[in-house]
Amino acid sequence: MTSALSEPAPTSQQVPRQQPTNLLDPKLYINRELSWLEFNARVVSEAGDAAVPLYERLKFLAIFAANLDEFFMVRVAGLQAQLHGEIEEVAPDGMTAEEQLSAIAARAHELTDECYRVWNASVLPELREAGITLVKPEELAPSDLDALDEHFRRDIFPVLTPIAIDPVHPFPHVRNKSINVGFLFDSTENSNEPSFGVVQVPTSLPRLIRVPLGGARRAFVALEDLILRHQAMIFPQMRVTGSYAFRVTRNFDIEIDEDEAEDLLLSLQAELRRRERGHAVRLSVTSNAPQDSIRWLCHELDIHPEEDVYLADGPLFLGDMPELVSGDDKKSLRDEAYAPVYAPPLRDSDDFFETIRERDVLLHHPYESFEAVIDFLSQAAEDPNVLAIKQTLYRTGGESPLVHALQRAAEQGKQVTAVVELKARFDEASNIQWARALERSGVNVMYGLLGLKTHAKVLLVVRKEKTGLRRYVHLATGNYNQQTARLYTDVSLFTAREEFGEDATALFNLLTGYSAPSSWNRLIVAPLGLHEAILGLIRREAAHAEAGRPARIIAKMNSIVDADVIAALYAASQAGVQVDLLVRGICCLRPGIKGVSETIRVHAVIDRFLEHSRIFDFENGGDPEVFFSSADWMPRNFRRRVETMFPIVDPVLKERVRSEILAIMAADTKKGWLLDSSGRYQRAVGGDSPLRSQSVFMEQARERAREPEHMLARQMMAAPRPDAALEKLRRKTKKKKKRDKRGRRND
Repeated sequence: MTSALSEPAPTSQQVPRQQPTNLLDPKLYINRELSWLEFNARVVSEAGDAAVPLYERLKFLAIFAANLDEFFMVRVAGLQAQLHGEIEEVAPDGMTAEEQLSAIAARAHELTDECYRVWNASVLPELREAGITLVKPEELAPSDLDALDEHFRRDIFPVLTPIAIDPVHPFPHVRNKSINVGFLFDSTENSNEPSFGVVQVPTSLPRLIRVPLGGARRAFVALEDLILRHQAMIFPQMRVTGSYAFRVTRNFDIEIDEDEAEDLLLSLQAELRRRERGHAVRLSVTSNAPQDSIRWLCHELDIHPEEDVYLADGPLFLGDMPELVSGDDKKSLRDEAYAPVYAPPLRDSDDFFETIRERDVLLHHPYESFEAVIDFLSQAAEDPNVLAIKQTLYRTGGESPLVHALQRAAEQGKQVTAVVELKARFDEASNIQWARALERSGVNVMYGLLGLKTHAKVLLVVRKEKTGLRRYVHLATGNYNQQTARLYTDVSLFTAREEFGEDATALFNLLTGYSAPSSWNRLIVAPLGLHEAILGLIRREAAHAEAGRPARIIAKMNSIVDADVIAALYAASQAGVQVDLLVRGICCLRPGIKGVSETIRVHAVIDRFLEHSRIFDFENGGDPEVFFSSADWMPRNFRRRVETMFPIVDPVLKERVRSEILAIMAADTKKGWLLDSSGRYQRAVGGDSPLRSQSVFMEQARERAREPEHMLARQMMAAPRPDAALEKLRRKTKKKKKRDKRGRRND
């Protein structure tokens, strides 16, 4: 396969050393927040791409809306806190908080307008052509409208709480992300009468109400539109002169002083309640809202009437709209169905422990099923020879079979430790619930190190065997979450290598007992040296290039923000290192700058699965090293989180990662984007034979599932290590002797 990765890496003879440059010059850096908005722009582009199936385009609109919510609740809220707190913190690109907020507002308004343009111009009309529509109540037939009105009187009106604003009843607290209906009253005759009323759309009721409509297979009415219709019932004494829907986004970040928190779990529960009342950072209103009413709302919410107000030319929060097509069986309007395959050799194994003893096993999710991880832990929970299980849990999702397996193991008397990260953003409440459940089952629940999030993905099983205790380790780039494992691309590794087992034990001892080892065998751990290790690996490639040896870096991750790492990559490029960055989201590095980053290419893939794996490949003068990691190249991952990076030792697996995963991704010209030095992205050009990497990975996984295990052992799985092969030979010899002995006895 030809791609940018198959070209020979330049040497110092090919690319002369550039003159020294100030590699920390702010002009060389893209603003982090604006780069993230460009990621969301690529999401909107997928929604507007006619080649994408209709229901998937609706999904991308929903993803855009949910992404923007999180961005405002965390990033914009943080910048506003800097501004209001008069904190002088300047980003590597040199922009102040005020400059960033202004630039964010301009770009976010453009993207919001584009999102609704796609909704109104293509997605909504094509949904109607497919027999699916969102209608106003008045569009229904009289008998159907009567039934809907009766449903409102019986099942909705009793739940509503109308609030009229007057000197006695101040403007109420509007919950984060809730949709509300505002009513304008005529109060000209009596200035003491309310001039505004609010009704919160109950989140306990479905937002979309299924209704019959001639000519449509599926029709829905939005709950807020039904509330608007019944304004006379809700405010019977008031003359309503106007109405519209609005939605508030609030600061939703967590602030906990762990030094002062005696019980972290209780403190977090209190903080979750507090952040519901966080400062408003964005107001979204339907486009029919009067300007004077918007200004009044802004005054009540203490937000800027221009920068912080977003007009919606359609329903508020398109994140709810996939409900329109939920359960619909029109296969032609969705991506081709794909069921993850159960990867050999685990698929053909009656004993996972025996298989992992023989060889390391690499899984590429979601093409290869996460069920293998669940089954491994379930087998460990039931195995009487397993003495201890230790696992980190960052985002587990609802009804997690992994958590249930840990509970079963503890109930059977095994030593089980779960390091639960309570501060996993937006999953805090779920993790509190699981922490309580695990504790009730006898699991030793720990919350990691003071002041650090535990983001590493590690599972350790200690088993008693004839040769003594053996440790089995699973290391991953993604969360132990069976739901997102079907939606995110990640890689993980099973190994029984002793050096990995020793490091995993040391990591858990660090997390539970603050006892760091004097050295690590294979793991590289943040914040204990991961940053320094990455910088060292980059500088080593530069040294190879300057010496005329093969030098190249291929790095796949979600985000690259750290200024020191970016400066090191610039220096490597100046030395002649070919650098290919496969960055799905934020990229603060500017590629293609003459004399600074001419040999750096930044490639992003937006497709049906969210690219989430972190894979790093260093040419190392012709002796390549490949690493997986839980960490992106961001300051928070290096300094404020417990992360792991680990090497792929087996040469067969290493080659699979390089030639199959990384090379194919870098060659994606159907769903790929290329970053230019201005900070904007352009679609990759595919020519006559465009390549879609995720489709290739799906087909490859299917092909493996059809091939015999002995062929796969040669093609994609690691060859058995010598010590494991000898052990297996000894077991076979013993079994043969026993059979021969029984045979002689029977004779």
